[in-house]
Amino acid sequence: MPTILVADDDANIRELVCLFLHNDGFTTVEASDGQEALDLHARVPVDLVVLDIMMPGIDGWALCRELRRRSAELPLLMLTARGETWEKVKGFELGADDYLTKPFDPLELTVRVRALLKRSRIGADKAVRIGSLALDRSTYKVTVGTESFTLPLKEFELLYTLAGTPGQVYTREQLIERIWGLDYGGDNRTVDVHIKRLRERFADMGGFAIETVRGLGYRLEAEE
Repeated sequence: MPTILVADDDANIRELVCLFLHNDGFTTVEASDGQEALDLHARVPVDLVVLDIMMPGIDGWALCRELRRRSAELPLLMLTARGETWEKVKGFELGADDYLTKPFDPLELTVRVRALLKRSRIGADKAVRIGSLALDRSTYKVTVGTESFTLPLKEFELLYTLAGTPGQVYTREQLIERIWGLDYGGDNRTVDVHIKRLRERFADMGGFAIETVRGLGYRLEAEE
């Protein structure tokens, strides 16, 4: 089973999170602060990190940033005490994949962990399929049913990113960094323009929807 790194300075919270994860069959390793978490990550192969924001020394923000620098693919689930929008936005901008507000339901914790691990496995593949849509990054070909075609490169990369991790919220800043690069000097509203084009292209096909998450960004969801 996957190994989960749990970083929280509250021993009771760590014990509780680890208990929930153990009951669901996961292996866990624990860190009481950000530095210990970084040391553990360097020594122990982990498949996902659950990290608290408020920790002494290296806090959750800095830990999130450093873990994302080390690994672009490692799923990061951030714990927040208040769940305020600005905290969520900052977490996503630093590289967090999802968040959970304390106190949380044990079932929700394990469901979110499993969903993130599943997204991570999908995101590692060159080919992505959702509904009747298939994207092949090795050829940059888009297939819907029996029809194949190409998209402008930025539209393909944007759709591939969203479809590769269905349900994950991306801020405009994250999408700009991933697709246009750190040196991009234009308006981040270009993301909105490309999203609009994708929605128009796939309005009647594909079996998915690109949703706007108010105050945060965008996510792609498969339609029933």
